This record gives sequence, structure tokens and C-alpha cells, in this order.
Amino acid sequence: MTSIADEARLAVGNIADFASGLVTPSVRLGVTGLSRAGKTVFITALVHNLVQGGRLPVFDVMAQGRLARARLDPQPDDDVPRFDYEAHVDALIGPDRHWPDSTRQVSELRVTIEYESATFWGRNVGSGRLHLDIVDYPGEWLLDLPLLGRSYAEWSARAVALSRAQPRARLARDWHAYLATLDPEAPGDEGAARESARLFTAYLRACRDERFSLSALPPGRFLMPGDLENSPALTFAPLDLSPASPSRRGSLAAMMERRYEAYKSVVVKPFFRDHFARLDRQVVLVDALQALNAGPSAIGDLESALTEILACFRPGRSSWLSRILTRRVDRIVFAATKADHLHHRSHDRLEAILARIVRNAVERASFAGTEVDVVALASVRATREASVKRGGETLDCIVGTPQAGQRVAGEIFDGNEEIAIFPGDLPADPESAFQHPESVFEVPDSVSEAEAEAYRFVRFRPPPLQRTAEGVSLSLPHIRLDRTLQFLLGDRLA
Repeated sequence: MTSIADEARLAVGNIADFASGLVTPSVRLGVTGLSRAGKTVFITALVHNLVQGGRLPVFDVMAQGRLARARLDPQPDDDVPRFDYEAHVDALIGPDRHWPDSTRQVSELRVTIEYESATFWGRNVGSGRLHLDIVDYPGEWLLDLPLLGRSYAEWSARAVALSRAQPRARLARDWHAYLATLDPEAPGDEGAARESARLFTAYLRACRDERFSLSALPPGRFLMPGDLENSPALTFAPLDLSPASPSRRGSLAAMMERRYEAYKSVVVKPFFRDHFARLDRQVVLVDALQALNAGPSAIGDLESALTEILACFRPGRSSWLSRILTRRVDRIVFAATKADHLHHRSHDRLEAILARIVRNAVERASFAGTEVDVVALASVRATREASVKRGGETLDCIVGTPQAGQRVAGEIFDGNEEIAIFPGDLPADPESAFQHPESVFEVPDSVSEAEAEAYRFVRFRPPPLQRTAEGVSLSLPHIRLDRTLQFLLGDRLA
């Protein structure tokens, strides 16, 4: 994935990072996830709970009273956009309480944590300080990294074969019809390239729809083009050709291949070199509930995507030497988000299903010395739990406020009314998630499957901040954010 020159540039950058950390150590934490996984909310909630002294009982440094303070500081990289923490907090806790906009580019934020060491020696040396540099980036960009090891012909053959399996085949019908008219050996044609790229992008966008929730959708910039929209580097598409067939000079295939290689050079390599390869620890957020709703095709696709994602990391035990030569990611958290959409009885089952989905990826990373955790998480808890009697049964429900405009069973909500819903139970056996022909959620006789499915897609508003008896606003509520922080930072704050 990298050349000797790339590795030399990485080493120079690592030396600079290492030198700057001699006075105050730092941890570069990458936060990513596929579409709608909640990256922006996760970072905002994490920082808000650190800075505001949130309720984090499993986070040792805070539970033991050793956290002096956490504050925002200027980030180390002047050429990277700052994560707009203040605007995102205002969106979550402001008068109209709404979820902030999703991640569309790389951004960065530094939180400086001042703490007291847990050891006798550390306490006598002086107070500790750690820079937490959070790097936020779209998960779709991460899916591009495997392209660095594939030729255009290999990628084309893989993409076309994948698109011919259901449910992708019916979503790719228009692109397939146009693809059948193209001769790879015909002269290069700008019109054909543009139309191919348009139809291929429409197919990728259809795959991302929540009804299908497919995950393996490279190239990532086709769905998030940014300032590269309509550039030749984004105006290509797969052709129906063999991985071993060479492209004739001047042909349509040669034109597509040149643009594919430009995409790797202009988009993928700089992202890997400047951001991804400099990470120390990583959080991968997964909207597993959406995949479980969509059925086994989405779950299998998610498994393939996460396996490819982890194959791009540089796992291993971190040391002072690796910080200089080849930086390693020594701790990774896979987090199933939106756990507040389930009753707590299903949280362990959600973790077990995600652990099964990432099993192959985790085995590879653990073998290399990386520590891995899998957690069911809600960065901001938007619901509470309640029991409701129905048809002689007592149902474990969740209570929340649907966003304005949400429609369920013909009723449109105004964004102020609370409702209690039965979310369904996840199966005890994780393997059944891969075998069930449709959604894996189990519902009692008193709740129809159609009714339960309709409620699973409800989007809730962020909750109002709670206040103490003295009128002090508490931090954003969460589920297992403290456990996640302890795994990622506990050893560095001991």
C-alpha cells in the first residue's frame, strides 16, 4: 500500500510527533464508521463528558477523583479543519435539539487532560498531562484503502461480480444496461465515462438506502465528492473485463484505468499517509441495528466491509521505537451504536452479534498484538425504559420523542410527543443473524411483525439535559461511553 518514499515521509512525520510528545505525551485517536453510524455525535458526547465532568463511573481516572480537568486546546495540525465541537454541542442541547450534520471531511480536535497518577511514584513526580488528538473521518474513505493494492482490472472484475448478486443486481439494473453497451477496447469517450460514473454512483447510493443498508461501496468519494465533484479523478466506473486483460492505448478501458490510478494518487494515498497511518488507537462505529433490520445480505456485506477495513490498519503493540519508525494501532474498539433503541436485555446480544460479524477481522488484529473490544454503545441516550401491559403480556419498551415529521402507522409526529414502543428482542444465538431470511428481531404474539418493523426505523430527538436539585445542568446521557473511554485511555491515565 505504500512505497519506500511514502514510508520515509511517514517516518519523518512520526519523528516530529514523537519529539513534540516528549514534554506532553499524546494519543491520536481515529474515529470512523460507515454511513449513519454516529461519528459526529460520538466525538461531541465524548468531549462534552470529559470537559463538563460527566457521569463516567467506569472511567477510572474520573471515578477515582484523579481527573483535575479536561480542556480544549489548539490542534497540532494547522492544515486540517477543526472539528466544530461548539456547533455540534449547540445542536444537541440547544432549544430545538437536533442531531448534528454527519462527517463529510477529515477534521481534528485536541483535548488536554490533566490528571493525578494512580501510582505512588507518579504522584510524587508531579501531575500528569495527556493530549488526546481526535481525528474524525468518513468511514467511506476507509473503504478506499484496499484499492491501493488492486489494479483497475481487478477492481472492475470484483465490483461487477458483486453487483450481479442480489439484492445489488436489481439496484444496478440501469448501470448494467448501459455497461452492456460499452466496448472496453473502443476509443476513449468522455461522454461514456461521465454516463458510466453517473449510473454507477446512483447504484452505490441505492445500495446505501436503509432498506438495504449495504456497506461495501467503494470508491467512497463517489458518495462524498466534496471539491472533487465532476473532476476526471471521479469520472470513471468499472468495465466488464478480465483482471488479466491489458488495456489498449487510447481505449475506453485505458482511459478509465488512468482515472482510477489518479483517484488513488490524488485521494486515497494522501489520506493514508497524512492521517490514517499516524493513528495510535481507533474507534470503528457500526450501525449494526440497521443491518439487522435489513436482513442477512446487509449483515454479510457489513462483515466483508469491516474485514477489509481492519486489513488496512497497522496493528501491533506500541513502543517508543514503533512511534518513530512504523506507527501501530494498539487498541481498537468496534462499537455497535444506537443501543438506546433496544431494551438493555438485548445489549449483550447486540455485542455478541457484532463480535461475530468482526470475528475474522479481530482474530487478525489480536494475533498482531492489538487489543480489541466490542461494545454496545449509545453516545447520547435518547430514550429511557418502561414496562407496558398489552394483551396479557408485559412488554419491555423504550420511551422517546420521535423527530418532527416521523411517520409511523399513518401518524405523523410533531417532535414534542413521547411514545413507548416495543423494539423487539435480538436472538440469543449470533449465528442466526446470518441465517434468518429477513429481520432477526423476535416479537411476541401481541405485537405484529409489521408494527414492530415500522417502529424500528423511528428516529428520536436528542434528550433534554437533566438538572440537579440545585439547578446544575448535567452532561449528555450515554450508554457505555465510560467503558469505551476506559479501554481507549485507561492505561495512559494510570
